[in-house]
Amino acid sequence: MWHSSPPGSIYDYIKVASFSIGPDGLIDQWSLRAEELFGLTAAQAVGRDPVDAFMPPELREGGHRKVAEILDGKEWTGLIPFRIPGGNGAHGVAEIYVMPTETETAERAALCVVVDVRALRRIESDLAASQAIFGQSPFGFLLFGTDLTVQRANRRFATVFGGAVEEHRGRTVHDYLPPREADRMAAALRRVLETGEAVTDLQISGAAPGSREKRHWSINLYRVHGGSGLPIGVAGLGTDVTRRHLAAREAAGVRRNLALLNEAGHRIGNSLDLETTARELLDVTVPGFCDLASVDLYQGLLLGDDDRPARPQGPGVPSLPGRGSGRAPSAPLRRVAFASAVSDAPLSGTPFSGPPVAVGEIHRYPAASPGALALRTARPRLLESGDPNVTTLVQSTLVVPLVAHDTVVGLAQFSRTKGSEPFGERDRAVAVELAARAAVCIDNARLYRREHERALILQRSLLPPGDPEAAGLDIACRYLPGNAATEVGGDWFDVIELPGHRTALVVGDVMGRGLRAAVAMGELRTAVRTLALLDLEPAEVLSALDEVARGLGAPGGSQQASRAALHSRDADLSEVYLATCVYAVYDPVTRRCTIANAGHMPPVLVEPGEPGSAPRPGLLLEVPPGMPLGVGGEPFEEVEVELPEGALLALYTDGLVESRDHPLEEGLRGLREALADPVRPLEDVCDHVLATLDTRHGEDDIALLMARVQGLPTDAVGDWQLPREARSVGRARELARAKLPAWGLEGLLDTTELLVSELVTNALRYGEGEIRLRLLLDRTLVCEVWDGNLAQPRRRRARDTDEGGRGLQLVGLLSAGWGTRRTHRGKTVWFELPLPGATAEPVTELSAEQLLNMYG
Repeated sequence: MWHSSPPGSIYDYIKVASFSIGPDGLIDQWSLRAEELFGLTAAQAVGRDPVDAFMPPELREGGHRKVAEILDGKEWTGLIPFRIPGGNGAHGVAEIYVMPTETETAERAALCVVVDVRALRRIESDLAASQAIFGQSPFGFLLFGTDLTVQRANRRFATVFGGAVEEHRGRTVHDYLPPREADRMAAALRRVLETGEAVTDLQISGAAPGSREKRHWSINLYRVHGGSGLPIGVAGLGTDVTRRHLAAREAAGVRRNLALLNEAGHRIGNSLDLETTARELLDVTVPGFCDLASVDLYQGLLLGDDDRPARPQGPGVPSLPGRGSGRAPSAPLRRVAFASAVSDAPLSGTPFSGPPVAVGEIHRYPAASPGALALRTARPRLLESGDPNVTTLVQSTLVVPLVAHDTVVGLAQFSRTKGSEPFGERDRAVAVELAARAAVCIDNARLYRREHERALILQRSLLPPGDPEAAGLDIACRYLPGNAATEVGGDWFDVIELPGHRTALVVGDVMGRGLRAAVAMGELRTAVRTLALLDLEPAEVLSALDEVARGLGAPGGSQQASRAALHSRDADLSEVYLATCVYAVYDPVTRRCTIANAGHMPPVLVEPGEPGSAPRPGLLLEVPPGMPLGVGGEPFEEVEVELPEGALLALYTDGLVESRDHPLEEGLRGLREALADPVRPLEDVCDHVLATLDTRHGEDDIALLMARVQGLPTDAVGDWQLPREARSVGRARELARAKLPAWGLEGLLDTTELLVSELVTNALRYGEGEIRLRLLLDRTLVCEVWDGNLAQPRRRRARDTDEGGRGLQLVGLLSAGWGTRRTHRGKTVWFELPLPGATAEPVTELSAEQLLNMYG
């Protein structure tokens, strides 16, 4: 069979040439390869003596002798130095194979095959170097043919993939790699063979035969060419980079975890809400850390119960003081958050076997479950896919207890599904750190919720319960806290009943927010009510209230605050409580209102218009603003305003009219316009004001107190002047006896006549000037006796031998209430009786024997 070698065969590399010598010892044939080797054309070489042409003179004698032997039929092989004719100095060493031949006439001749020794030595050196590099290389080396089958493999490759070196010949990449990776490798080989462009650092992964350990290789491919320059295959050099890959993945994991913890520090705990904090934890971890996650918190903790399970004590557990009663981990929990990055994840989000748990559902973990064990030991647990507690969807789960301040508050579960990398020890540490941060934030939210609820209870308990009522006034009010997070504030309002059917209207605002402001507000409101019972004038009430406010920040009260003001060092240690307040007293008999202001917003008065006329806008009452409470050193002024029937008086805090988006004047103008129609029902007016004004609710608390003036009817008032003489006592009894039947109060005749007689007698005996008697009928019956003496009567227990001192004692026993107050011209002594059928505290009825015992 004929076989032809393509151009670029071994003969091209070793430079084989030939020529023949005729019977005469001269060259008679000269090959083209001989032309290349010796640099002579056939015309220059044929017919010449090869010894004379190519050999140095000193070797020619021996050369002629060898040629003669060859022509006698003797073969010869040897090395012969030669020089190229022409005198340019070129020379070399040729290895000549001389074979005797015969011509067609049977004459002796010779065929000479010449090989350039330099080319042979170079080929030997290249083969030795190639063998050293290929065979002794510490890297896997493959030579692929043009059909992409292995032509040669080195020992290192055979060591990794098994078998002898010769056994790998004829194999393909599919015999070594998984199908997907083998396809990538084959495509790269084909591309290198077709384009000649080398491929460097092609990342291939797989497992060696008989091993389950996943390895990573970096492959470099380049095309190999023959002597003629045509491609004969592709060389591949593979380096095991598994360690480098693991190190890179480890570094990437560390960077990812650090970024995750950094993100957690920014995103977890931004709100003081338990459920929101749990959702923030899942927003950080899914999908950056895991595919599924859920958070359970103890139901008692969510309900504000501080009886939480303490961190367990025992062998292997750090001895840390826990709080709470040590409630068992079987206590009910509530699923507060769940997140999933997997579309076919269970709705519940629990990675454990068992029924699903929906968000908001209350549940318990079985005693032997991983969740219960984690809660009981306060230690995280790692569950792998072989664990029966793990679903088929999940391949690994971290169950991490939420521990804050040595107390377990709940449980977090992080799961990775099939296809994701399972959790490792570093992931466990990251999960514990994330859970610890979230637990502290959750515990802070719990503490805030507890304090917030307590402050709300305190604040709401200090506001007037229900709808306030007042004689001669229709009252409506609104209180809007700033927002859900800052609901506790220092705004307050109050409606206080005063003697004589008068009413005190109070609106105040403690600067600041939170429990501190709420407590200060409660103390000031209590002080206002106490001062109101003394029936002081509005300016006097604010002056006394200013002293109270100055004493709130000093441990020793107002006196300590006054001394601290003289010493700057002590003053720095005292907290400053500032508040604004407006205090108004309305008398329904005269329909006059006395108002004093301590740095508060001015009241708004809306007078009723004429029937059919356009509504009038509200007027800002010109009340001297004064300094806020707590500043001290400045007196307060008061003004008296007459309120027409049907007029509307509005007291409010600055949250209603003040905003960062518009000036205060604009808010006051909007309020005046919103109050322009005082005829509509008062509750509707309140709603209209809040709906109309751009209050920016959420920035500040809002308190709004409205009163529509009604006044007492003239027939509900009895007012008489009595001369200072003994017969005025009888006259007072006659006036009371005549007035009460007109009001339908015959049942109160005897008690009223007796008590009026006692008060008028005391006024004659201890008072000065004229005596004034006034009866007022509204929700109760009030009797007032005025005189010009400023000395306040004092109730005392009379001894058996005393002739007097029993009048006020009798008044206190028979009336629902009694008291005294100073006026501009003296004092007023009053008592109050409930109307028949009214749901009031019953008045003590004295027997005849009790009355006789009082008077001895």
